[in-house]
Amino acid sequence: MGKARSTAAIYGCAGLELGVDEKAFFTDANPAGFILFARNCQSPAQLKKLVNDLRDCIGSGTAPILIDQEGGRVVRMKPPHWRHPPAAARFAELADINMEIAKEAANLNAMLIGHDLLECGINVDCLPVLDVPQKNADPIIGDRALGMEPRQIAELGRAVCDGLLAGGVLPVVKHIPGHGRAEVDSHILLPVVDTPRDELHQTDFAPFAKLADMPMAMTAHVVYRAVDAEHPATSSATVIKDIIRDEIGFDGFLITDDLCMKALSGGYGERTTSALDAGCDVVLHCSGDMLEMKEVATAVPEMTDAAEQHLQDALGRLHEPEEFDRDGALDRLNKLIGTLPS
Repeated sequence: MGKARSTAAIYGCAGLELGVDEKAFFTDANPAGFILFARNCQSPAQLKKLVNDLRDCIGSGTAPILIDQEGGRVVRMKPPHWRHPPAAARFAELADINMEIAKEAANLNAMLIGHDLLECGINVDCLPVLDVPQKNADPIIGDRALGMEPRQIAELGRAVCDGLLAGGVLPVVKHIPGHGRAEVDSHILLPVVDTPRDELHQTDFAPFAKLADMPMAMTAHVVYRAVDAEHPATSSATVIKDIIRDEIGFDGFLITDDLCMKALSGGYGERTTSALDAGCDVVLHCSGDMLEMKEVATAVPEMTDAAEQHLQDALGRLHEPEEFDRDGALDRLNKLIGTLPS
């Protein structure tokens, strides 16, 4: 008898090692994968064991293990055991001086991130941020963005994706179809964007369209009134079909942003059902709270045929990392970033 198909969820865990209850829950829930946070990352040996234990729960040596290792403000694996990558804004600053240097630096930085992740068994990084920030927007994106102009963001984003893939790690473009206009932080409130659709097409959606061939994407908990006045992208069938799948052309594995964020309403079961019914492939629950995860598990079904195909296509993009001189790459990256004015 073959293994049961995974359920359409990705869960976080509470700490540095799995408890008995967590092991039993994950084994029974059989999620598609897991996501890690700083609370889970103490040392390389500890983290590698945790990753292996998570995969053992679901009997899959290739299950996606996600992390948000962006750089700057958003890092989960921290010094002294791991390098602290620079914020995306550093590469945007480089691009103002020389775009080719900026792309080389962004690519090297991503390869170095990939190297650190893969050493611990992590095979998915929720990077790059392709949002196009606006001057009146909430600073939640801020220096996580690769600039202010869609073409530059797309070019640097491509360099980041190529670097991660070369390092044997899958990128997740986010937050599709764009979080850059949000005037509130979706961790706290639901952002509502009133911008006309044509303008969104030219700006917010454009970097995602340029990178529509990437294997994975994460949705934005943002309402775009010009497309769907009632539902954020995560739970909007109209946004997912008409914008993400058709207009942008993304045909990869579509993951929700965290269900725990306050931009979403209703209980966790309702949030789960709404997102999956709208067309997301899997829901993402990050807190590691057991009661919340159990509520998600009561509502989440097995992945659909389409979702399973999207995941397998994404995992098919993984390969052994390209050989590179880590110390040489780090030295070159530091020299490139050093060309910025102090």
